[in-house]
Amino acid sequence: MTTDLVTEIVSDAGALARAGARRIAALLCDALANRDRASLAVSGGTTPAAMLRELGAHNVPWNRVHVFQADERAAPQDDPDRNFTLLRETLLDRAPIPAHHVHPMPVERSSLEQAATDYELVLQEVTDGILDVVHLGLGDDGHTASLVTDDPVLAVDDRLVAVTRPYGGYRRLTLTFPALSSARNVVWLVSGAGKADSVRRLTAGDTSIPAGRVPRDRAVLICDAAAWVPEHP
Repeated sequence: MTTDLVTEIVSDAGALARAGARRIAALLCDALANRDRASLAVSGGTTPAAMLRELGAHNVPWNRVHVFQADERAAPQDDPDRNFTLLRETLLDRAPIPAHHVHPMPVERSSLEQAATDYELVLQEVTDGILDVVHLGLGDDGHTASLVTDDPVLAVDDRLVAVTRPYGGYRRLTLTFPALSSARNVVWLVSGAGKADSVRRLTAGDTSIPAGRVPRDRAVLICDAAAWVPEHP
């Protein structure tokens, strides 16, 4: 039997940003109540920008938080297409997170395979391979992070970070299913009518889309009303 995905439906994009930030801040504080550090991995895309700005204003012990990326395009440093550029301009420019606690994916290196290996080593060193909170988005094609249908990276079962094949003009580094499966908490943030079919498939436990393969027992889906289709009970 498929475990129901905990779901919070909010009215609009502003409410989505506030709800996502509130949830992630609470999970980070819970983690810090039990350990000396907490870890957060953030996905790219346009939806999380407002949420990250809201998150930076929350009263979290940011000096004990480590920030990772869930995925990143292989683009030059400071390229506007880099997910890290958005992350810096939203969360990192607002929250007092120590610079050595910020871990961008090193996609500017000549060898992406070596970059993936090195990033996994950092993950293991800081988190023992278990992230406290992973923020995920949802594509209208059902992808999440940079786990896209028919990419060989979907079959990776022995690494936390891997290299994708090119799509959307870029190869990428991404957290793998083993990394997402081991996370203590997953927070999905989804907005817009264009994502409604993917939301329906995700909540139905459809494993034919990459997002549907992410474990749901430690996950919550926060979406706006536009993404929540009438077929839902």
